[in-house]
Amino acid sequence: MTEKEMLKVSVEEFDRLQDYMQSCDKESEAYKKMKRRYTALKVILTASGINLTRLTI
Repeated sequence: MTEKEMLKVSVEEFDRLQDYMQSCDKESEAYKKMKRRYTALKVILTASGINLTRLTI
């Protein structure tokens, strides 16, 4: 997978994950697991130079 493809997939997953997280109770186990993935994706995207302020809610 090229870097460009990896970034595309990561941005799509980040977007999808935000939608799921909005639908969950913040105290639920599902939300906590999604939050860990959300944090990992933020690190990947930030390290790749993606401006997250335009992606986050």
